[in-house]
Parts: sequence; structure tokens; C-alpha cells
Amino acid sequence: MSGVPEPEEFRARARRWLTGAARPRPDDGEWGSGSDSVAVFDNWTEEQEREHTARVQEWERTRYDQGWSAFNWPQDYGGRDLPAYYEQLYRAEEAVFDVPHRPEIFPVTQALVAPAIGIWGTEEQKRRWLRPMLRTDELACQLFSETEAGSDLAAVRTRAVREGDSWVLTGHKVWTSGARVATWGVAVCRTDPDVRKHAGITVFLVRMDAPGVTVRPIRQMTGGTSFNEVYLDDVRVPDTDRLGPVGEGWRVTLSVLAAERLDSGSLGLDNADRALDLAANLPRPLTGGEQQRAADLHIRTLVQRLIGLRVTAALVAGREPGAEASVGKLYATETMRRTSDLVSELLGPSLVADTGEWGTYAWTEHLLGAPGYSIAGGTDEIQRTILAERVLGLPKEPVR
Repeated sequence: MSGVPEPEEFRARARRWLTGAARPRPDDGEWGSGSDSVAVFDNWTEEQEREHTARVQEWERTRYDQGWSAFNWPQDYGGRDLPAYYEQLYRAEEAVFDVPHRPEIFPVTQALVAPAIGIWGTEEQKRRWLRPMLRTDELACQLFSETEAGSDLAAVRTRAVREGDSWVLTGHKVWTSGARVATWGVAVCRTDPDVRKHAGITVFLVRMDAPGVTVRPIRQMTGGTSFNEVYLDDVRVPDTDRLGPVGEGWRVTLSVLAAERLDSGSLGLDNADRALDLAANLPRPLTGGEQQRAADLHIRTLVQRLIGLRVTAALVAGREPGAEASVGKLYATETMRRTSDLVSELLGPSLVADTGEWGTYAWTEHLLGAPGYSIAGGTDEIQRTILAERVLGLPKEPVR
């Protein structure tokens, strides 16, 4: 297809293509049937993760090959040169079809890492990586967080020392999603310890199967291992795999983080809707307090969706959402907390005993996972700082 179709025309075309490429999503039927999973973080073994990743890759390759992916990318990379919000239009249509759930490694690769390469990569790097990543032949994880740095990403200690045409990386990264299935890791490293911390950072793309790279799963409270720690022990990386100029890694990192926050505003809406269904199907009348919590959560889901529309409107207008994305992230994490509060009040003791009853003990996955999103994708404190600086105009440094 050529040109920019009208949104409704685009959605109609997407619907027709999906009808021929996938099956409609099956109706779970009456309340109490189908899956009762409300897990915030995928809770699987390495074998399950690899099997599911392969299924998603097959679907993503079908989309890409038939022109239903990479919508806002140039045609040189298999895209369609459409506005960025056409991805959301497509997702709205795809949601009613039975396609595999995309774990975090896929949006990280396609919506975070690939755009950063598009901005900072050399022409050779773009030729090497963009098509394979957009098609998901190559998958990328984020080697950002470190135990010593906490939420201060600029305080990373993983070292990269130059030796001729290569760099030698040594350090330890944590909370890495998808490290077991990724082919590349985007590593934020310190290359100059003698300058201010934001200036001494450089970013590299590291082969996850390179000698010296060790991936160890982190056991979650719920029993699964969605996250990993990654050890880099004298890992040799060619300079051709450096992303962006030496010492400019902080700006490269911000490009990735900005993209990450754009997609965070929809977090938790499915589980909030499920909690409201629980309230509607409880085998007893709701108390006054429960009714108030349920009404509050219902209103929050409506407002959260409106915030998402504001982010979309910013994209349509050609602006990069800043404050809107931070507001969406803060609002989403609070929605997840209030979902936990409502469910805890509705289920009481049946929440903590695995009796086999549908839709009860399964909620522990949400309660234990939801607090993590106040940290993931930029802590609540970081989002408030962004709003203080960009909206209220407060100084970055404390007034002395």
C-alpha cells in the first residue's frame, strides 16, 4: 500500500488482513471459565520462555513480511512511512484476534532499541541491525540496571576499556528481562571515570553468546524467573558495535528510556477490568467501602485511557510526549496499587490460600508483581522529577 490511509480505512484494511491471517480470539465464556491468570510479570521456566518466544517470532515475521509491521519506519527498512500512532490503531484491531502475547523482549527490541539505533547508529549499523530487529530475527535486551547504582542509572560501574579496535567490558547487570532469549544486549558502560558521571558513559551492543557473558535467572517471589542478572567478565566488543560517540552514552540511554515510557500508560488496565468483573460476580453484596473502591477503580480506568489518548494526540501532532508519558506512568502504577487494594478487600482470606477455586489465589501474582512497576521503566520519584522540571519549571539543582 502507498500513501497515508485515513485511520478508519487503515483499521478496516488491518481487520481484513487479520481475518485471513489469524483466528478470532475465543470467548472465555461465563465468569469462572478460561484462564484466571492475572500475572504482572511472566512466570515461566527457560524452556517455556524459549518456546513462547519462538511462537511470537513466527507471528512477528509474518506481519513484517506482509507489510503489517514497522508502520512508522521508512520503506528502506521494511516500513510504511506512516505516523507513529498507526501502530496503536493496528494493536486495537489485533487485540480481538488469537495471536501470541508479546513478552517484554519484543517491544524492547522493536520500539526501544531499534529506534535508538535509527538515531545514533552509523549507516553500516543500521544496515546490520534494523531489518533483523524489526523482523525479530534478532532480539535485544537492556543491560542497564546495576545493584550499586539503584535508580541512578548514570552511576553505573560496569567498565569498558579500549584496547585497539576493541573494548573490554567488565561488570554486573540486574533485572534484565529476556536475557535468556536475546541475541544482543544494549550495555551502558563507564568509559571515563575521571569526568562527571553523565559525561563518562558509552553504550555498546554486546552479543549475548559472547565469551565472558553469563546469564543467571533471578527467582521471583511467585516462583518464576522472568528476570536475570548478567555478568560481563572481560567481554571483548569490537568498536563497530559501539552505539553513538564515546562519552555520549547518557544521551543514547535517554533515547531508549523516553521510548520506554511512551508505552507504559496502558499498564494494569486488563487486571483492573478483571478486578471490576470480580466485584460484579462476587457471591455476596458489596459493602459500602467495597462499592466505593470499585467505583473509584472504574473511574481510574476511564481516566487512564484518556491519558493514553493524550499521548497519542502528542504523537499525531509531531511532538515527543514528555510530561504526558510521565503522568501516564505514574497513573498506571497507582491504578495497579488500587487494583490490589480492591481485590484484597473483596477476597479476604481466600486470597492467600490455594484452594483451587477459580479467580482467587491467582490474584497473588498481581499483588506480588504490581509494586515492581513503581520502579520499572523509571521510578515514581524519577517521573515526579520530570514533571517538576518540565511542567512546574523547578530548578534541577536544590536552591542553596
